[in-house]
Amino acid sequence: MTRSAGILLHPTSLPGRFPIGDLGPSAVEFLDWAAAAGQTLWQVLPLGPIGPGGSPYTSASAFAGNPLLISPERLVQEGLLAADALADAPPAGDRVDFGVARVWKDRLLRASWSRVFESAGTSAVREDLLAFVRAPEQAAWLEDWARFAALKARLSERPWTDWGPDLAFRDPDALAAADAELAGEIAFQRYVQFLFHHQWSALRAAARERGIAIVGDIPIYVAHDSADVWANQDLFELDGTGRPTSVAGVPPDYFSATGQLWGNPLYRWDRLEEEGYAWWIARIRSCLAAYDHLRIDHFRAFSAYWSVAAVERTALGGRWVKGPGRALFDAARTALGELPIFAEDLGDIDADVRALLDALGFPGMKVLQFGFYGADSEYLPHRHVTNAVVYTGTHDNDTARGWYAALKPEERERVWDYLGGDGREVEWTLIRAAYDSVADRAIVPLQDVLGLGSEARMNTPSEPAGNWRWRAPADAWRPELAARLRRMAVLSGRFRDEVSSRLLTSRP
Repeated sequence: MTRSAGILLHPTSLPGRFPIGDLGPSAVEFLDWAAAAGQTLWQVLPLGPIGPGGSPYTSASAFAGNPLLISPERLVQEGLLAADALADAPPAGDRVDFGVARVWKDRLLRASWSRVFESAGTSAVREDLLAFVRAPEQAAWLEDWARFAALKARLSERPWTDWGPDLAFRDPDALAAADAELAGEIAFQRYVQFLFHHQWSALRAAARERGIAIVGDIPIYVAHDSADVWANQDLFELDGTGRPTSVAGVPPDYFSATGQLWGNPLYRWDRLEEEGYAWWIARIRSCLAAYDHLRIDHFRAFSAYWSVAAVERTALGGRWVKGPGRALFDAARTALGELPIFAEDLGDIDADVRALLDALGFPGMKVLQFGFYGADSEYLPHRHVTNAVVYTGTHDNDTARGWYAALKPEERERVWDYLGGDGREVEWTLIRAAYDSVADRAIVPLQDVLGLGSEARMNTPSEPAGNWRWRAPADAWRPELAARLRRMAVLSGRFRDEVSSRLLTSRP
């Protein structure tokens, strides 16, 4: 594997003129800056539709795209929205405003839908939409998602378990009646997914043109109130009312003394095995069509997962249950070929998890912030291996500067005994340590490149509110930061081209 460097940045965090970052011009500006900075990887968080809290890890679909990421500017540029439709856009703030964005984007998308079917000039778009709907890649999910989203809109966003038994348990006559009644809304939901797919494909092509590969993120679990669970109830641990009997979480860890109770329904791995893991294979296939590499969140659950009775209030009362092991990935490799996957192998990792990771050959993760809480930690650079991805921190960590500010004096002393320096630029010291690591890939959150503190933290696990709202400032794409990153990437062997070879002997 060629040594490489990349940036962790979710599209919602991109700067721009609207209440949320999107797949429009600012994303291309970021790609230009990243390419200038010698970056060849862009890692994003899951891109599915989000729930009320804004978390990309509690999506209503493992396959669909997030409508909030659709760029209004691109719709105007392509004639899918009138130019004056953006005149009353809500002002952009320095934080994502999911509520305002959701209402405004829905209105714009419905206006675009009306325009497409009223304008003779959009006939090519209608043909492209039809091709998208009929493509075999969408067969596993699009109709169920469009129907689910239409029913949610019709029934005041109530969870599917409150739709009444006929709809909740997918009685064929009830579904047929819903399809007839909601035909227009179902068609609109298909169109929204077509727009997302179209814009994401264009942005991915722009990344390829700049030599940047995109790293996607697969959360192991899906939300209970999702099209996936509603359409595949036999694959999840549910009772006779459709509600979970056991839910996902983790035992006490670095982030919480009582563990983390996520609440996602657990899989019926026995039934998935009987079906040859078809649902999971379809999910991985869909992700491989959207990304160049895949990060699987909470990989340790494939070895054994923490099962908590749904009635529990914390994760303390859970127990370990054996997962599917390598059988799932063997089936996926048989169906799809080699898998460009790396594993989020953090948390309570035992010998069985390590053995599974070694057997599959997937790279694991090394988070530098975790390296300074014990002697000779495996997260310290001298313990790294080549088949790994090193981070200064992840979306669940505080920023490097915020992390350092919260350390006890003796912990700070340990940091500088190991890294050297005086703490004034702790983020760049950690970036250099990551780049100098033998790990093949080094990925750094944009917040650390910008030198931001705890106010820029993306997520605090176990904190239910205030997460996922960070946005990069308008002046984020500064050339001096790109030059500094590029030189560091060149010096550490993570970037090479005709120009960069000269940087080894001259300063930018």
